Amino acid sequence: MGKMIMVQRGDALLVVPEDTKLMEGDVVLENPNDSRDVWERMYDAAKKEYHPEDVSPFFQAHHVVAAVESAKTGRIYTGFCIEGASGVMNLCAERVAALNMYISEKNMVVRRMIAFRDKPPVDGGGMPCGACREFFMQAAYENRNMEIMTDYKKRKIIILKDIIPNWWGDKRY
Repeated sequence: MGKMIMVQRGDALLVVPEDTKLMEGDVVLENPNDSRDVWERMYDAAKKEYHPEDVSPFFQAHHVVAAVESAKTGRIYTGFCIEGASGVMNLCAERVAALNMYISEKNMVVRRMIAFRDKPPVDGGGMPCGACREFFMQAAYENRNMEIMTDYKKRKIIILKDIIPNWWGDKRY
């Protein structure tokens, strides 16, 4: 038997041969033959985005990368940081990854997130900035339970609600 893939078709999850013709609306989730843990898959997906470059004399991109895992489908989405002079275009990699997820599946609930530069986070690294913390809290109530990788080798995580306690927006949910 050849390689198998996992496909979401509506509310059903199917494991099918890799060469199966997909139907419109099918979402390939992951390869069940892939023995890597989810953090390794997220890291590997995001590191492909790491290639710092000057987009123009005013914009830099791809110097920070991230991956998020959809709590709805388990799919992994990546993003890269893009920054412009005078703040006219500043988007962190974490928010770009989440926006890519939203564009694809109209979902804003993230199960896990990893962000880094040229190497995986270590010793408390990979922490989202204040704008990203606020973004995830506002995007979906469930994001307060999002796992954030802070030490890749040791597989240490922190939960979003633990780094933004007493959040002002709780009363709106």
